[in-house]
Amino acid sequence: MSDLFVIGVDYGTDSVRSVIVDTATGAEISSSVYYYPRWRDGLYCDAASSRFRQHPLDYIEGLENTVNECLRIAGTAVALRVKAISVDTTGSTPVAVDRTGTPLALRPEFANNPNAMFILWKDHTSVREAAELNEHALKFDINYLDFVGGIYSSEWFWAKLLHILRIDQDVRGACYSWVEQCDWIPFLLTGGTDVNQLKRGVCSAGHKALWAKEFGGLPPDSFFSSLDPLLSGFRSRLFTETFTADKAAGNLSPEWAEKLGLSTDVIIGIGAFDAHMGAVGGQIEPYHLSKVMGTSTCDMLVAPIDEVEHILVGGICGQVPGSVIPGMMGMEAGQSAFGDTYAWFRKMTTQSIGKILRTSSHIDAGLAAILEDELNERFIREVSQQAAALPLDENDELAIDWLNGRRTPDANQLLKATITGLHLGTDAPRILRSLIEATCFGARAIVDRFNEQGVPVKGLIGLGGVARKSPYIMQVMSDVMQMPIRIHRSEQTCAAGAAMFAATAAGIFGKVEDAMDKMGQGFDAEYYPDPKNANHYERRYQRYLELGNYIATYQTINTAETSLVNN
Repeated sequence: MSDLFVIGVDYGTDSVRSVIVDTATGAEISSSVYYYPRWRDGLYCDAASSRFRQHPLDYIEGLENTVNECLRIAGTAVALRVKAISVDTTGSTPVAVDRTGTPLALRPEFANNPNAMFILWKDHTSVREAAELNEHALKFDINYLDFVGGIYSSEWFWAKLLHILRIDQDVRGACYSWVEQCDWIPFLLTGGTDVNQLKRGVCSAGHKALWAKEFGGLPPDSFFSSLDPLLSGFRSRLFTETFTADKAAGNLSPEWAEKLGLSTDVIIGIGAFDAHMGAVGGQIEPYHLSKVMGTSTCDMLVAPIDEVEHILVGGICGQVPGSVIPGMMGMEAGQSAFGDTYAWFRKMTTQSIGKILRTSSHIDAGLAAILEDELNERFIREVSQQAAALPLDENDELAIDWLNGRRTPDANQLLKATITGLHLGTDAPRILRSLIEATCFGARAIVDRFNEQGVPVKGLIGLGGVARKSPYIMQVMSDVMQMPIRIHRSEQTCAAGAAMFAATAAGIFGKVEDAMDKMGQGFDAEYYPDPKNANHYERRYQRYLELGNYIATYQTINTAETSLVNN
């Protein structure tokens, strides 16, 4: 054990997890997880309208609880030697703030207003604004969407800001600026009181907010104000300078030092998105696609800047120098629903059964709760085993995986999923297999896009809960890709990556690559493609592409016709 420790904090969709890591070995000394209670109870959300909001108190309480629990488990000797904290979050997950940088939902008059809360990455209420921005960008000589794949998404910074300003006059009047969660948490920990002094990470700025050095920062105010006068002046209240995540945002504030029992000498690193820090925690290599597989997927690729700086990959989520590893080009892609696809299927199948158990007059309430928990815990695992045992047939049920729209290639959050080829013999294992294949085909489409546009994908790295817990899904992924996929040993690669950045920000390592080498845990599994399945999955993949093109065309026409009728 070394004398130096750091804390990595990983804000996910459902929970926040903190870990204390030994900088000499990368060993996890302690960990703690906190599930957001307001989010768990479904407050402020409406899935039917794709509205997903999270209250800042969930984040604040989770931060305090998990870090204190980690320190309690680790003991006083370790706590005295904690040198830095770094944070990753979901994104784009922005919030309206006042001049002090306080999220409006923390003010009494906005405490229960969803529009004053963090707009979670998966919130798609701003599809109209994203469509308008994409059309608007065509009017300019400079293509301000060049570095975000040429298409702006409703999941991102500006579309969400414009939507909130349009629909809520009270929030519009109180909103001074707009801040990503990954930038706000370090600001909170350092005791920031002036949003104009908040340090923004290049990760969030470049991938979601259209910041690029080629534009001299953000696009000009005229670009936004001519889209909608409500955006006039916002650019000047945002940022011009950005920072890589190996830099310090400041020191732990006296208030938070007292809350956590740490010293104000503790360094707070610049924040970044979970998949970007997770790729570092998973020991990403140049031209190897790092797939963080959770509720969605975020696919990260790094390459030497001089080898790819003249390539613009269309339809991805951006390419930003330094967004993953400082000094290298970071490229992001992903799928809007991955684990969420399987969770949807489980919920759709078991929710009614659970209700029957809970309301049955023949089953004790305590036993019903136990049975429902076991049903939910075992369902996907058991049905996956049954799906894996099915013989392969090219004409089996075929699905499209756009349950939460399509992120990449070519973002379109209006698209919906579909399953075709159903018959009276279709059962749960067959439907689950079609969904698993669809998510793997969606992943293959991303790899194909990189390869087709001059960025070769030379290997696959699997990270996250799905990668570690679902051998059948990973084998299908390898078979569909016709590439091996290595699974990283760490169960908490995002938090581990945050810890590596914390160690670098504190000066323990000179660069994050050194932290990766010293603190990385390596790989403990690898899946290889089965050659006898190659032709089968290639034919199925081509059918997936054909069905997807048909569905996308049909849904686009239908949406356009509906819009004409409504207008």
